[in-house]
Amino acid sequence: MKAEGDKTMELAGRVAIVTGAGGGLGRAHALMLARHGARVVVNDRDGEAAECVAAEIANAGGEAMPASASVTDEAAVAAMVHAATMAWGGVDILVNNAGILRDKSFAKMDLADFRLVVDVHLMGAAICSKAVWDQMRERRYGRIVMTTSSSGLYGNFGQANYGAAKMALVGLMQTLALEGEKYGIRVNCLAPTAATGMTEGVLSAQALAHLAPEAVSPGLLALVGDAAPTRAILCAGAGHFAVAHVTLTEGVFVGRGDDAAGRVAAEWTRIDDRRGEIVPAYGFRQAERELASAGYTAPTMAFAR
Repeated sequence: MKAEGDKTMELAGRVAIVTGAGGGLGRAHALMLARHGARVVVNDRDGEAAECVAAEIANAGGEAMPASASVTDEAAVAAMVHAATMAWGGVDILVNNAGILRDKSFAKMDLADFRLVVDVHLMGAAICSKAVWDQMRERRYGRIVMTTSSSGLYGNFGQANYGAAKMALVGLMQTLALEGEKYGIRVNCLAPTAATGMTEGVLSAQALAHLAPEAVSPGLLALVGDAAPTRAILCAGAGHFAVAHVTLTEGVFVGRGDDAAGRVAAEWTRIDDRRGEIVPAYGFRQAERELASAGYTAPTMAFAR
């Protein structure tokens, strides 16, 4: 299954799992990975949908196997990874794409729906990532992609549960990328905008015409290839690609004392000034800068526990 104009087959010999691949973005991702030479495990709760996409890949000359499993089912996920490993030798690429929506304003939202959305998006991604983590470490190679969203990065009305889960995936990505770096594991986020079953009734017909899932998937290749970055948040939709960053302003040293709260309020404009902001290399960079501002020079805390 060769990509048009492709001579190198970038992913030849690689094994990829795509969750939620029975339709929409997951299907587009699976087809794209197969076109570039990967063997693809097509995962979906709907076994028939997974079989259809796997057959579609096979009919086009690629290699694929269906895997009917909920990403929240640890035993089923472990069995899926085991089957891929037995058939093809291991898992090189994991695309955590499976997800659901339960949109309501926070005032009307049932906490059960909040938990369910977090469970599928966040815990599902954690369960799948954990299932491949050890073998990726042992083989000193791995590519993991979390599916985040602008709803998590910037917020969207009626999506408190979805937004919380999607921003949590950014945090998971940041830490797994740091822990996996010396093992050749690169972990990134993809924030897609696409017309799928999850966006039905949300976007206009005119917008839907431009937002085919297939317009997002090319960005995935950049996140899973041999030259992939790590800790990137790639925003993709309608053929447009951009990178989001979580930044830290230079800030102001206010110190302590009874009037500290008042001084924070008074200095807010300077504290919020984005000139000179940075993208921290690790979370403890914040603490290091704060201590330095207070006049204390501490050793690097990057690997503090």
